Amino acid sequence: MNDYCEYFLKKAAELAAFAVENNLGGPFGAVVVKDGEIIGEGYNQVTSLNDPTAHAEVMAIRNACRHLGTFQLSGCEIYSSCEPCPMCMGAVYWARPDCLFFGSGKEDAARAGFDDAFIYEEIPKPPKERKIPFEFFPHPESSAVFRLWINKKNKTEY
Repeated sequence: MNDYCEYFLKKAAELAAFAVENNLGGPFGAVVVKDGEIIGEGYNQVTSLNDPTAHAEVMAIRNACRHLGTFQLSGCEIYSSCEPCPMCMGAVYWARPDCLFFGSGKEDAARAGFDDAFIYEEIPKPPKERKIPFEFFPHPESSAVFRLWINKKNKTEY
C-alpha cells in the first residue's frame, strides 16, 4: 500500500472512531477524494439520526456530491474503513467513482456484530420467500411512468 492510500484509509478510520467515541453510530467511516483532496466525508450516524441509511459511505457520497454539484463521482476515489455493506455497495455503484479502497473486511464487521451475510443470502431468493416478503402487484400507472421516461426528450441520464 502506498502512502497516499494509507493516509486516506487512516482518515476514514479516524471518522469511524469519532462516530464510536461520540455515540453517533457504528464503527464506520469514509472519505471521498478527488485530485488528492478530501471532498466528502462521512461516518455512521444510524442511531443518532434514526436513519437506517445513514451509513458512512452513503453520508460521504452525499457530502461529496453536494460539494461537487453533481450526482456522479467519476474522477474520485472512496476510502472506507470497512468493506461496504450491500446497500453501500449499491450506492457506490450508482455514484460511479473510479475505485474504492477499504481497510477492514466484512468478516471484521461480522465479528463486531455487523453481519451482512443474511442480506447476501436474501438477494437471490424469490421475492415472496425473503424474510421480509416482497410482493409484486403489476400496476399500469407504474409501467406508464417508465414510458414517460423513455419518451422524455430533455432528461438527465444517469
